[in-house]
Amino acid sequence: MDYGKHQAPQGYEPGEGVLTTLIRIPVRIVVVVLVLPVRMVWDALTAFWHAADRVLLRPLGRALARLLDTLVLTPLTWLYTWVLTPLGKAASWLAVALLLRPWIGLWRYVVVPVARYGIAAPAVWLYGAVLTPLGHGLRWIGTALLAPAARGLGTGLSWLLTTLLVLPVAALWRYLIVPLVRYGLIIPVVWLYGAVLTPIGLGTAWVLGQAWRGIAATGRGLGTALARLVMTLLVAPVSWTYRRILAPTGREVAAAFEVAWRITGYVSRAVGRAIAWFAWHLIGAPVSWAYRTVCTPVGHFVRDSVWAPARRAAAETGRAARAALASARETARQARRDAWRALVGSTDGARSREPQGIPARTLGSTTTVPSAAQASETPLLGEKFVKQG
Repeated sequence: MDYGKHQAPQGYEPGEGVLTTLIRIPVRIVVVVLVLPVRMVWDALTAFWHAADRVLLRPLGRALARLLDTLVLTPLTWLYTWVLTPLGKAASWLAVALLLRPWIGLWRYVVVPVARYGIAAPAVWLYGAVLTPLGHGLRWIGTALLAPAARGLGTGLSWLLTTLLVLPVAALWRYLIVPLVRYGLIIPVVWLYGAVLTPIGLGTAWVLGQAWRGIAATGRGLGTALARLVMTLLVAPVSWTYRRILAPTGREVAAAFEVAWRITGYVSRAVGRAIAWFAWHLIGAPVSWAYRTVCTPVGHFVRDSVWAPARRAAAETGRAARAALASARETARQARRDAWRALVGSTDGARSREPQGIPARTLGSTTTVPSAAQASETPLLGEKFVKQG
């Protein structure tokens, strides 16, 4: 038989024990029962948050933004544009006029001329006329007189120091101290080190090395035994417990929570759809039917039979009232003009003493004549008009 063609059972992974496979389904059922209320509450809170955000929070945010713009930003903008900016410009101009310009004038017309003509020009003249020739003379004295004298004095002092101090000290070091140290101290010490100390040191080092090797071998043996004991009594049981019990249990619990969260999501969505279906058929559909079949026809009837005629009647009443007021004003104006003519009188070529209002156009002309009587744009019935020349 070809055992390679056989597949593992569903839900079984390589390396898992029989106990893990047997407890997987009960653990997942228990986790689903525990997670289902949490997932339904979570989905309900999520839906409520989205609905509240769409219905309440966004309009409230827009209203607060508009209120903030109207009550704070617009007054602040107006205050900045029409109050603070002119005040700032005035303060800047005042500061420049009172603080900066005096200092600029002081610097330009007092400090700079004083520094230039009172300090810089005398200093330049002093440097060119006095200090430069003096420096050239001192340099010539130092180069021509003092330098040769200093070189001769240095040469004499060097020869005297070499003759009286350096040569005696060098002879003493070469012919007395060096031979004495070489033949009286170094050679005996070297012989003592090579003939006596070296064999003793080699023997001691061999003995100490053998003792250290023994101690190291004993320590390695004890360490190996202790490590094997710890591995056998502590590490191996803990590793087996973690690998065979804790790790599979943790993986199964994590996988169970993942599967339970996914399954409870399907269940929660199904419950939500069922609640939405019941809410639509119990509330939404009757309300929609009542709106379409009752409220809409009633609203159309009120709009066409009550509101539109009332609006047209109000408009006609307003137009009639405005026409009556205009006619009354025109009648009063004409009566006042007739009374004025009767009291004062008016002849051709003479200017009337009646107070002039806004000049009106004369009939038969497109120009305004100051001496012409004001005429209405719409002549009254039975009124005769005389063309003014």
